[in-house]
Amino acid sequence: MKYDFSQVIERNNTLSIKYDFARERKKPNDLLSLWVADMDFPVAQEIKEALIERCNHGIFGYSEVKTPYYEVIAKWYEEKFNWPTKKQWLVKTPGVVAAIANAIRAFTNIGDAVLIQKPVYYPFFLTIEDNQRKVVNNSLVYKNGRYEMDFVDFEEKIISNKVKLFVLCSPHNPVGRVWNKEELLKIGDICLKHKVIVVADEIHADFVYHGHQHQVFANLKTDYQEITVTCTAPSKTFNIAGLQVSNIFIANENLRKKFKQELKKTANADINVMGLIACQAAYSQGEDWLRQVKIYIAENLEYVKTFLRDNLPQVKLVEPEGTYLLWLDFRELNLTEEELEDLIINKAKLWLDGGTMFGTEGVGFQRINIACPQKILIQAFTQLKEALKQ
Repeated sequence: MKYDFSQVIERNNTLSIKYDFARERKKPNDLLSLWVADMDFPVAQEIKEALIERCNHGIFGYSEVKTPYYEVIAKWYEEKFNWPTKKQWLVKTPGVVAAIANAIRAFTNIGDAVLIQKPVYYPFFLTIEDNQRKVVNNSLVYKNGRYEMDFVDFEEKIISNKVKLFVLCSPHNPVGRVWNKEELLKIGDICLKHKVIVVADEIHADFVYHGHQHQVFANLKTDYQEITVTCTAPSKTFNIAGLQVSNIFIANENLRKKFKQELKKTANADINVMGLIACQAAYSQGEDWLRQVKIYIAENLEYVKTFLRDNLPQVKLVEPEGTYLLWLDFRELNLTEEELEDLIINKAKLWLDGGTMFGTEGVGFQRINIACPQKILIQAFTQLKEALKQ
């Protein structure tokens, strides 16, 4: 089936966080919305048909999955990432953030240190704080338009704070890095050396641009499997975030038992039937849709690059290696954060994610979602260009 991703589909009045809650989030109602990381594209036809078929049955009782659910996910990760898994490793959760929160409670105690790498997806540090753990930050280093890890600081922070757990964002949101094997081996060996558990958020693994390859952290060394909780989900890949299903792989039996026990404490172990149906349909039948949507998003990326080069050279794109989220550097404009917010919201009429949401390292940056019809992107960047003339 040939998909037309250029079609603009009205999402207002659909209970969409992205479109229907501007007032609740203290934003004007007339903004062009390019913030939340979901796509403005309809899902694969096969997913819709699977959900419709289940709806037509008309009974929505308590549900669970059988072996075929695991098999389609296992096949996907073995074929795409050369990662062999085992059925017993799989634990389902209603979202990756829920899994991270669960891991923090399962493997650390109140007051323990948890390491992250800002600027990073903000629920990471909010979840650590909400669970009364200590946030320790190994800031990424922005050098020559590219982010790198500071491995010396990484190890020093682990030692000086007695870090118990590290939340790895791979591919990285918002800076778009796809960490290479050498980088991951360096942090992996440090974590092994100091007995640090790694929670690897790999939710964006399927969105990697040409010339780059996502490396499943737990698959790099057998020893890494024993310290890693790998968080995966179909939500970003197939645009089904609202169905709230994630697949967490934990090879270490002791860690898996602790993780499951913590899930039981919060009665958070059951997934709604629609999420289960959609997930299985996505991994078994959604590959062609994904191939087409990645081509379209890559075209959107090229549009942004060209527009910035020709019209807004003072706004720099941090070249993404993965994800459909772009990290834009506005620092050459020499604006304060208040002035930058005024430019984006009040003058350009855009709703983006301000860089400081991801940590103080994000001062002067903005995150924009390009998984939308290109005419929306054209409108957004035209509005930004006009705003800068004011």
